[in-house]
Amino acid sequence: MYINHQPFLIIISSPSGAGKSTLCKMLANNDPLIKLSISATTRDKRPEEIEGQHYFFKSKEEFKKDIDNDQFLEYAIVFNNYYGTPKQKVETELKNGHCVLFDIDWQGARKIKEKFNNDIILSIFILPPSLQELERRLKVRAQDPIEVVLKRMKEAKSEISHYNEYDYVLINDDLNKTYQKIFSIIDSKRIQMQNKNDLEKFTKEFS
Repeated sequence: MYINHQPFLIIISSPSGAGKSTLCKMLANNDPLIKLSISATTRDKRPEEIEGQHYFFKSKEEFKKDIDNDQFLEYAIVFNNYYGTPKQKVETELKNGHCVLFDIDWQGARKIKEKFNNDIILSIFILPPSLQELERRLKVRAQDPIEVVLKRMKEAKSEISHYNEYDYVLINDDLNKTYQKIFSIIDSKRIQMQNKNDLEKFTKEFS
């Protein structure tokens, strides 16, 4: 456990099917100091999904009302559906000393970075081993119609082109190894944040 733990934001992005959602769940489930940001969306709820655990499901009318009331840190339209990050929940988790983990695309990542100091943001982009493997994963997942799979593949190249906007880029060719790499990166960020906090305290006392 970290002394004087300083919370920060963790952004993980990837094209759909590269494994970011699974990796984010693994991180949140194994570390009590990391809380997964739950997005709101207007897309249809899948059979296995739970309200408030996977997403906050809203109608387009409800979502647009929240936009008008400035309830989101960021939002975007992806595949004709709205996705957004509720502002209040993120602010509450940070105040409670928790790191907040974002499973979002590059558009959302950009908007988060515009609203927070870069010092408290850690961003990681996940790549699939190849586009062929990405297509295979999307088909095996079998959660979307084939036309949606093809559309996701078309968008994948555009999404991947933004990898250089992130602090780290990892190729997810082995889920457990990729998880360990991400955990090590987060651990290093925590040490950096703690050292910065300790140095600021020492400097204040010394002066």
